[in-house]
This record gives sequence, structure tokens and C-alpha cells, in this order.
Amino acid sequence: MFTVYWILVFLGVFFGMEFMAWFTHKYVMHGFLWSLHQDHHHKKHDSWFERNDAFFIFYAIVSMICFYLWSYKSVWYCLPIGLGIMAYGATYFIVHDIFIHQRFKLFRNANNWYAKGVRRAHKMHHKHLGKGDGECFGMLFVPFKYFKK
Repeated sequence: MFTVYWILVFLGVFFGMEFMAWFTHKYVMHGFLWSLHQDHHHKKHDSWFERNDAFFIFYAIVSMICFYLWSYKSVWYCLPIGLGIMAYGATYFIVHDIFIHQRFKLFRNANNWYAKGVRRAHKMHHKHLGKGDGECFGMLFVPFKYFKK
């Protein structure tokens, strides 16, 4: 059943995931699980993969649990929740891993207002190599000061 409620739940989860990403990044990744995240802040890696990639697995599992509950338990709102989490994860991967960190050489020439602001904010976040004194923990919605020249 596809209704306006489905769309509202999907959009609410998608945009709510930005808060979850900010909260997780600030208090978990730069907190008690810094040991998984710190390799992301250093230039040299032993592998294409980082320990930091484990955080994607957590949200993928939550999304899959929602798909299971929708599919086998007929809980209608679990489908838009699972899809909202999955869509945010895909968007995060495209913006963070492909566009900003260039894990794949795509979107290299994107230089519009939004792209420059997101890159600038992320660069300011990465100037701090330690877990403390960080700034700009969000991804898709960053403070307006990063969009100014």
C-alpha cells in the first residue's frame, strides 16, 4: 500500500538520518569507537578499505531488519524506514566516499556552490587528526559559513 504516509515516513527517515549521522560521527566515531574511525583521518592506509567502513555495516543491518519485518511480518512502515536508511546510506557513500574522498574517480569537476561548501566543511573536519577539537560532523547539511567565500 503506497500512500502519502509512506512518502512522509521515507522522507522523515531520510532527513532524520542526517541527524543520526551527525550524532554518531560526533559522539560515537569521535568518542568511544575512535579506534575504528581514526584511520579515516590519516592519509596513509594499508588497504583501500578502512576500519571506519564498519559503520556502514551497522546501518545496513538495521535497514535489512526493516525489510525483513515488512516482508515477513507485514509491518507496513518498516519498508519506507528501511528504504529511507538505505537511500541515505547510498547518498552518504556518493557524497562522502566518491565525491569528497575520491575513492572512485567520479564527480571530480563538480564546482557548484553546494559542492564547494560540502568539500570545504569536510576539509575543516579533517584538519583535526585527533578525536577531540573536531568541527562540522554533518554531511549533507553543513553550516552556511562553509558556503561563503
